Amino acid sequence: MAGQPRFAPEWLELREPADAAARAPGLLPPLSAALDARAGAPRGTVIRDLGCGTGSMGRWLAARLPGPQHWILHDHDPALLARARETMPVAAADGTPVTATTERGDLARLTAAALAGTTLVTASALLDLLTRDEVAGLAEACAAAGCPALLALSVAGRVELTPYEPLDDEIGAAFNDHQRRTAGGRRLLGPDAVAAATEAFERRGATVLTRPSPWRLAAPQAALTAAWLRGWVDAARDQRPALGPRLDGPDGYLRRRLAACAAGELTVTVHHTDLLALPRPRPGSGTSDARAAR
Repeated sequence: MAGQPRFAPEWLELREPADAAARAPGLLPPLSAALDARAGAPRGTVIRDLGCGTGSMGRWLAARLPGPQHWILHDHDPALLARARETMPVAAADGTPVTATTERGDLARLTAAALAGTTLVTASALLDLLTRDEVAGLAEACAAAGCPALLALSVAGRVELTPYEPLDDEIGAAFNDHQRRTAGGRRLLGPDAVAAATEAFERRGATVLTRPSPWRLAAPQAALTAAWLRGWVDAARDQRPALGPRLDGPDGYLRRRLAACAAGELTVTVHHTDLLALPRPRPGSGTSDARAAR
């Protein structure tokens, strides 16, 4: 998508174990039921993973779904696409084959026609980088194609650090404002993304299920915690430069927090939400997706 940031593969690899631990397994039964109702595609389940990065969604989900799968990995970064394809699982939960191809392009051009033959759309940490119109376009394309969507790890706008400091709240508020910024002429949704997506999919007849998917970071995740802290504080400083004197320097917030992290004395919960949108069943499609989700 035009204007989207590029993410270093090192950051994506660092966060992958926390992402895998956070993803909501409770959404898998209703997803599997919906896919069973759509079974019969010549290549089995055809999954389009939007903004795939290094392919973490595929590595997590492919081995948890039965049946042959063909993944179409979408991203604007050719280096990430190459990594994603090379590291995709080769077998599904029942040992049937998993194959993958890549497509480079602008996600804003995703249409129902582009989703022809697709049985599932997935994405991770993507919704909050979209605008309200782009989310509406995604919901429209999925609804018109009758395609479920599993959209994982969207920021929820809540962070909890232990031990607590009063400045945590100011930094969190500044970070959330930064997530909602206008970038390249696009007004990002940030922590409003899940609510906007729920409204967009439900308006088009889908059943929407959400589940919490928080990162829970402690001493074993110190490297990720430190990298996340730097990015969290940098975004807050960019949004509210007046915070700078309290964030920086030998006695500043960032140095204190990084020292506590290195000593194994800091825990962080970064709240995310996973969303599953199940389209309105079509006449004669068999099992109702909405009923199967209950």
